[in-house]
This record gives sequence, structure tokens and C-alpha cells, in this order.
Amino acid sequence: MLKKVKQIDWASYIWLIYLPYTLIEYLPVKTAKDIFWISMVGFFTLTYILVNEVVKYRMITITFELLITGAFAYFSFNFYLIIFPAWQVAFILARYPRRYYRIFATSYYLIIAVSFFRLQMVYPNIWQQNDMLGMIFPLVSPIIAYSYALSLYKQRQLNQTNRRLEAIIRRGERERIARDLHDTLGQSFSMITIKTELAKKLLAKKPERVAAELADIENTSRQNLKMVREIVNDLHKQSLSEVLLEQSKNLSAAKIIFFSKGEEQAGKWPTIVQERFGAAIVESISNVLRHARAHEVQLIFSDENQLYQVEVIDDGKGSKFNSENSNGIKGMRARMFEGKGSFKIYHDKRGTHVLMTQAKVNEHD
Repeated sequence: MLKKVKQIDWASYIWLIYLPYTLIEYLPVKTAKDIFWISMVGFFTLTYILVNEVVKYRMITITFELLITGAFAYFSFNFYLIIFPAWQVAFILARYPRRYYRIFATSYYLIIAVSFFRLQMVYPNIWQQNDMLGMIFPLVSPIIAYSYALSLYKQRQLNQTNRRLEAIIRRGERERIARDLHDTLGQSFSMITIKTELAKKLLAKKPERVAAELADIENTSRQNLKMVREIVNDLHKQSLSEVLLEQSKNLSAAKIIFFSKGEEQAGKWPTIVQERFGAAIVESISNVLRHARAHEVQLIFSDENQLYQVEVIDDGKGSKFNSENSNGIKGMRARMFEGKGSFKIYHDKRGTHVLMTQAKVNEHD
């Protein structure tokens, strides 16, 4: 229950603190009309919550929300409530293809225009009153909200890309260390091995004593050489930052917004853990690109309860690739089981979730 509460985007509900200003107009209750409009405010609040929380039916709930607030504007000349969808819906649609915003904006301004026309018919001199300056805000709200949301999302994505690039730059230093290890220690250990093998052939006076020592040196040097090569191989493996930088480009090309949470901490996970998760993330996002018809993808990295955890969430239709027998899902599950972890895929009101974990063990990084 607590986890579900944490998942709620509480920032979306801050605007509801202004809702009482709409109710004041119908209080105290004097007529049946007042009761009707107060009930409509209740329906609006419910619809507002559904728009935020139920992604699957969002196009339907957005339509209802616009109709309810349009009714206030047209019949009651209350242009305050329609500002709520102007900001809420514009922020949501900034994550979708631009055509959805165009449809919303066209409907919104059509309602405003018809309501203004009726207002003029009922109150011919209304436009000469000073309080009509308040009409400017409903007119500009969808444009301002949409522009601000686009700017906010683009800046967020830019910040994430910059962090990935910084991680890759830091990784460049690791590559330099890898080359130094290979060129110095690797070569040195190779020479030790060669000289030891030669000494075994030359030292024939006391083979019963020297051969055992030299064999031990040879064995040790070979182990060290193997260790250096393993370190170099680990350093050359693709990090999570590199994987996410590449996948963000693929999602951007498909017009899908990509966000992550906890990515910086995940960049410090053991190399082998990053490699397993990286391969699984690539497969998961490939499925999204091929089948999901999503508008947004989120990656959530967490590190708690002796587990490394990655959750991939998309807002598309997951039924087409949520198949237990698909090769991609088999591969992701196998990688997680290899690291003594778990794999789960399910669909809910937020979209399709791919939940992967790895056990925290003493693995070489």
C-alpha cells in the first residue's frame, strides 16, 4: 500500500487547492442549480484524478474533463475551471506526439470561442468591464503550459544525457588504466613466464629444488596474467551509462520520451551487474520499440534489501510482447537467474512493467 502511495504524482494535485474558489460561487446553496453545479465540481474532481492515474483510458477521461469544464464556461459563464485542463492536459500531452495537443487545443479554443459568443449574446456590454482582463488567462494557459512542459522535459532529458556523457568521460580514464595495465603489467608477466620456462631448461644442477620453485613462479605469473586480462576485459565492457545513452537515441528517434531515476547510483554497481542489466535493458527497450506503441519509457534503478533492481515502465500496449515463450523474455529471465535474481513482467494502469533484480554477492568488478 505504501509503495502505491509513493508512486502517486502528488505535484499534479497541487492545483486543486484553488478548487474552492469555484465552489464559492455556488455557496451557500439556494437553488437546485447550485446543487447541480456543486455536483459537477465533484465529477470534475473525480475525472481530474482519473486523468492523472489511469493512463489506459486517458483519451476518454480527458474528453470528459474538457466537456465538464466546457459546460461551466458555456452555461454558467465560469471560465475559471477550464484553466485546470489547460495546464494538466497540456503537461500530459507534451509527452505525446504533437497531433494530440493540436486536437486538444482545437477543442479547447472552440469551447472558449462558443462560450464567449454566448456570453456576448446574454451580456452585450460585458467586454467593456474591467474584470474581463481575467479572460486572458484561460486563452493563454494551454500555450504557456505546453511550451513550459516541452522545455521542462527537454531540459530533463538534456541533463540525463549530460550525466551519461560525464560517466563515459570518466570511463575514458578507466580505458587508459586498462591500456596501461595491459602494456606494462601484462608484458612484464609475460616476460616472467618466458624467463621462468627458459630457466627450467638451463638450471639442471639441482632440478629437485629449483624446478619446484620455478614451477611455482610460473604458475603465479600465469595467474596474475590471467587476472590482468580479466580486469581489462571488465573495463572494456559496456557500462549502464553507455547503454542508456545509446538507447535514449533510439527512443528519441522513435519520438518516445525517456526518463530515468537512480541512474547515477547504478553507475557505481559492479561491472558484471551492469553488464547483465545493460543487456536486459537493451532487449526490453527493443520490445517497446517493436511492439508497445508507447509515448514514454521510464527506468527506475534502486539498490536496497540486498538486491540491485531495475524497473522498465512504458505506457504502451504490452499484450503483444508479454509472452512467456518469446526469445527476448527468455533471454532476460536467464540473465537475471544467472545472477541469482528474479524477472517479472506485468501490465497495469501505468503501462507495462519489466521488473528485474540481481542479488548482492561478492562478485569481481
